[in-house]
Amino acid sequence: MQRIDLNSPELYLNRHLSHLQFNIRVLEQALDGRQPLLEQLKFLLIFSHNLDEFFEIRVAGLRRQIQFSKESVDADGLHPQEVLKQISVICHEIVDKQYDVLNNILIPALAAENINFIKRSDWTPKQAAWIKRYFQHQVLPVISPIGLDPAHPFPRLVNKSLNFIVSLEGKDAFGRDSGLAIVPAPRSLPRLIRLPNDICEQGDNFVFLSSMIHTHLDELFPGMTSTGCYQFRITRNADVEILEEEVKDLARALRGELLLRPYGDAVRIEVAENCPDELSQFLLTQFGLDQDALYRVNGPVNLGRLMALNDLIDRPDLYFPPFTPGMPKNLADNACLFSVMKQTDTLLFHPFQSFTPVVDLLQQAAKDPDVLSIRQTLYRTGADSEIVNALVEAARNRKEVTAVIEIRARFDEEDNLALASRLQEAGAVVVYGVVGYKTHSKMLLIVRREDNQLNMYAHLGTGNYHPKNARLYTDYSLLTCDEAICNDVHKLFQQLTGMGKTSRFKKLLYAPFTLQKGIIDLISREEKLVEDGKSGHIIIKVNA
Repeated sequence: MQRIDLNSPELYLNRHLSHLQFNIRVLEQALDGRQPLLEQLKFLLIFSHNLDEFFEIRVAGLRRQIQFSKESVDADGLHPQEVLKQISVICHEIVDKQYDVLNNILIPALAAENINFIKRSDWTPKQAAWIKRYFQHQVLPVISPIGLDPAHPFPRLVNKSLNFIVSLEGKDAFGRDSGLAIVPAPRSLPRLIRLPNDICEQGDNFVFLSSMIHTHLDELFPGMTSTGCYQFRITRNADVEILEEEVKDLARALRGELLLRPYGDAVRIEVAENCPDELSQFLLTQFGLDQDALYRVNGPVNLGRLMALNDLIDRPDLYFPPFTPGMPKNLADNACLFSVMKQTDTLLFHPFQSFTPVVDLLQQAAKDPDVLSIRQTLYRTGADSEIVNALVEAARNRKEVTAVIEIRARFDEEDNLALASRLQEAGAVVVYGVVGYKTHSKMLLIVRREDNQLNMYAHLGTGNYHPKNARLYTDYSLLTCDEAICNDVHKLFQQLTGMGKTSRFKKLLYAPFTLQKGIIDLISREEKLVEDGKSGHIIIKVNA
């Protein structure tokens, strides 16, 4: 067998460019006419959300490497500067494509279904009057225009917030010549407003908050004249960085960092397509960005807020039909899950099979007087989920409850801090994983007294302990009382909480100690089979 040089860069895909290609495949779902129309729109908006996160985390990370001269070249051999150049070229192309799909395919298709986004030029007198009242009563009281002068420097704008840059003519209230102003759109206001049926002919009709503000701009600057108004949005570095080896209390340090997240370094600016070059350049200068970071868009700069449309219309015919996950026969009669698990292991494949048995197992354990302890890892769960409710009930029922919570699950940090507080108040023991590592495993271990001996029951999963996610993503769940697996899980929890070394595991591979070597050994075994003229086969499913 010919040996391959595994150090050859051409064998590897750049992780950031590969991730970008995944997002492009999401965008392409918005072009698939076999999908229901509002599902196509949803894919477009998911793409927009994914791209935001891509800039907030991945582009921001590359820029920080260059900024602090800590560039690292991965196995693909590309320097961070080269990766950023390729990202810029690809992203400018796909953002143009995104708005082309929105304007020329989805909006006309929605209009054919009587779902309309009404432009300012098409407002009827009745609609214009209603919008004016809405602006005066709902928008004007909470909006704060900021004229730029030495006493009013360029404001510190929040990550991904909708803003307007306005050029002005005329004297201000103090007799000075005005020039530019910034108008931040209040984050508390919806970006999409439904018009009442009685002022519309038919269907579902909406106007954008940006159109309302643009139309009534003169009310924000009385005595002056607006000569231009252009929406823009800034994307910032949203990664939370903590020098964990220097932190005594990780949760307290994280709370402090989360307050700064909305104001990280700028990485991208989106502006209205018709924004003059001099104003675009002014914005780039204010945020310390170069031309590659500027994206001109033909439509709303904050497309993700269109997801609110799902709650504003009732058109089930334009969505996928409801799907009911299946249930294995041995779990279908809501039997005692401990009895079922004693008889056989059960492998669930979500979302095609229900996540309910996992929730039921916890709920039964919380109430069962024979259950002595519950230990669980929590990554993305939600402070008010059924899972957390069951753990709280178990703790209040005087069971030993231990939760290993990964509070650094990106963009879920605040939720995880909240659920940690809730569990602690109920009497559970909470730890935050291991400093320097992310505790990403999904494990549940229940200890139950049966006939004067202690038996263990385990759940292992590839997903998160989040019932809603379990209806969206493909993941495996194993329910087992296999003695070797349960003992391994027990040892792993002991290590996560006590930090001591563990003895050899019988069945589980786990990072950072045995997973990599174990997988390589398994690959080598298949390689040896092929070398000996036998059949070798590998199926592997990995994240990222």
